[in-house]
Amino acid sequence: MFPRILLAALLPLAAFTTALAQPPEKAGCGELRIIGPNPDESTVCPLKHTTVEADVAGIVGRVTVKQTFTNPSSRKIEAVYVFPLPADAAVDDFVMQIGSRRVIGQIKERDEARKIYEQAKNAGHVASLLDQERPNIFTQSVANIDPGVEVVIEITYVETLRYEAGAFEWSFPMVVGPRYIPGGGSAPGPMTTGQPTPQVPDAGRITPPVTPQGTRAGHDISLSLRINTGLPLTDVRCESHEIDQSQLALGRVLSTTIALRNQAAIPNRDFVVRYRLGGEGIGDAFLFHQDPRGGYFTLVLQPPARVEPTAIVPRELIFVLDTSGSMSGYPIEKAKKVVMLAMESMLPADSFNLITFAGDTHILWDKPRPNTPANRGEAISFLQSRSGGGGTEMMKAIEAALVKTTRAPREGAAPIRVVCFLTDGYVGNDAQIINFVKKNAATTRVFSLGIGNSVNRYLLDGMARAGRGEVEYVLLESSADAAVQRLHERMRAPVLTDISLDWGGLPVSEVFPPMIPDLFAARPVIVHGRLAPGAAGSVTLRGYTGAGPFQRSVRIETPLPSTMEVRTNPAVASLWARSKVDYLMANQQAATLNGEPVTDVRAAVTQLGLEYRLMTQFTSFVAVEEQTITRDGQAVKVLVPVEMPSGVSYTGVFGGREDEGGAMKLHGAGLGMVPAPASQVPSISTPTSPPMPVAAGLPEPANGASRHDAPTGGVIGGGAGRGTAEERQKEADKKASKLAPELHGLAEIVAREGKDGDWRGRAVVTKFRVSVMITVVDFNAGTLEQLAKLGFEKSGENALARVYVGMIDVRRLGELEKLDQVVQVAAAPPG
Repeated sequence: MFPRILLAALLPLAAFTTALAQPPEKAGCGELRIIGPNPDESTVCPLKHTTVEADVAGIVGRVTVKQTFTNPSSRKIEAVYVFPLPADAAVDDFVMQIGSRRVIGQIKERDEARKIYEQAKNAGHVASLLDQERPNIFTQSVANIDPGVEVVIEITYVETLRYEAGAFEWSFPMVVGPRYIPGGGSAPGPMTTGQPTPQVPDAGRITPPVTPQGTRAGHDISLSLRINTGLPLTDVRCESHEIDQSQLALGRVLSTTIALRNQAAIPNRDFVVRYRLGGEGIGDAFLFHQDPRGGYFTLVLQPPARVEPTAIVPRELIFVLDTSGSMSGYPIEKAKKVVMLAMESMLPADSFNLITFAGDTHILWDKPRPNTPANRGEAISFLQSRSGGGGTEMMKAIEAALVKTTRAPREGAAPIRVVCFLTDGYVGNDAQIINFVKKNAATTRVFSLGIGNSVNRYLLDGMARAGRGEVEYVLLESSADAAVQRLHERMRAPVLTDISLDWGGLPVSEVFPPMIPDLFAARPVIVHGRLAPGAAGSVTLRGYTGAGPFQRSVRIETPLPSTMEVRTNPAVASLWARSKVDYLMANQQAATLNGEPVTDVRAAVTQLGLEYRLMTQFTSFVAVEEQTITRDGQAVKVLVPVEMPSGVSYTGVFGGREDEGGAMKLHGAGLGMVPAPASQVPSISTPTSPPMPVAAGLPEPANGASRHDAPTGGVIGGGAGRGTAEERQKEADKKASKLAPELHGLAEIVAREGKDGDWRGRAVVTKFRVSVMITVVDFNAGTLEQLAKLGFEKSGENALARVYVGMIDVRRLGELEKLDQVVQVAAAPPG
């Protein structure tokens, strides 16, 4: 058991007032400190500084992130830090440095890496472990940092830059925003932090503690981006930070360096820089790499110019606005402005509707209405009445927008249906949402707008990709007008549809993505694949523009293995491996959600990670310094706190809890808090389900109707706190149950209403047996044996989500939920 420690602030918390302005980054903020068992012992948090160094050539970048951990205390510590990286980053190198000694990290299967790390930690060696929790969330653990010792961790990744209409964009995320964890209940008051729920079983690993308002975590960041081109940069813009720019000519190569002006910046917002190259920008590109494993390529093909369609097709636009606590204040006002500008840009033949969501979901009208001044006025009044507060029950809003919303009757051809989500994406059930969009977007285009300075790009990119749409990001400091103009162009007409590549007999294999989505922006088509050396031929890009069929051919050649022209470019192999991992994981997650037969891809993904030295959900980097052993004594585990993202309201996320006294236990993190006077210690929490009002929901509709009457629209969800004491107790029992609502009392219902054990309703029961998805604590043979003893027959599984799918007798559901290994049981589609 680790010693318990206390996180305290040197300065009292300042009172928070919601204001529509960016929160100041004052150097005088209180510094978070660690208080040990001896009250006289205190020290700053162990992460001292992060350095980011990026090199870009064309559309590919290689980035090195250096995290410096130090221990100024009198006891050795274990530091644990949850941090973000780009969702499409291929992390392919890891080094730990102690003094002058550099230890190269080894890529191992995740469980094996953890075992090596724990053994080294118990033996007193300095060790480090890097795990991937989400494609954009990682955990760095560093064990046995002796007093006075500094440990530097180097993480390297490669990525492709965003490129649109002649402009490049490079971004680096700096903080993991506070995730709402669905399934944690909606009762008011402090919530248990870091607790796994059926929807998010790894909640404790994606919700780092947040510094209390008025304090700083103590670590800062410096960043430099070097762009190597043969042309000068033009129109360099960075709306997120102040930057410095310098140039250096090296022969025909012009190197431009862009750096943070403040090299000790608070890491509380994404760094985003956009630039253009002198001349006409980039053309098509073919990058090739050969090593003993074979040949790899990245192909970049520029799209045609946008062609306006000859006929204007009417659209049915559904705007879905996040009004949860994390959007409170400036973010929600920015989002409202985006929606109002989007409504102004609608075409006369369009129809539209508005949906808002937080703890519940509110639909303005029961069906979309025509684009008239009166309807726009009513929509604006409704929009202006919205304020931020409550949880982020996003699944209900997605279901309302994609499944339940009634279409308006119309003469003539059916309009194109477009749903536009405006959110920061601060939820923990990312994959569930992305797959639900994919499953229900067959007749709808889904566009996503990230509103904020540190949004969840993995979720927002994934929703747009699954919904066959596009994504746009709006920083709180950036112009909403420019973003809306881009959105308007994209929703009005795609650049290229029904895209295909004809390889003309070239012996390519394993090309990812295998299906190229429609292009709504002037972005290049980028694919990664395998191709043998010594090949030559033409590849043809085909599709349809607003003017009709389009095609363009490009000649490519790969050098012979024996020639000296072969130039190694390992980044190309890493990018290919990462693209294949993404493809495999997406297919498995979609199959699980749809109730289809699931092929466990763990072995294939693990093999890719090991062969290509690549971070994945199933492979981790581990490094051990074996030549030295630290002093005797058990290390104190310290969770590195993170900053609240710039522009996000503490009150909106925590409901005012940051000003309360008392203490909370950070479950599963090895970090506890001991009681202290309210004036001395603020409550610190890892954000899960923020508390909601007793009557969870939204303000009264602008037209005077109550939430419950909703004559023109409707409310989905909410309603906590109503009913008799007995009814409330029954509801509380249901929430405490491991059985999903559709399984509550199912055995009694089948016995009462079924025929020979058959019953169809909220679940399908055949001969007393029902198809279920069981989320478990440990995904192993022992757990499966316990389930089998209750008559469970497995038909599928998802190792990543720790879910077994199969059939069980409804009369044994009560016994099933009593198993300690069971987290949740939900109904699954039969078959």
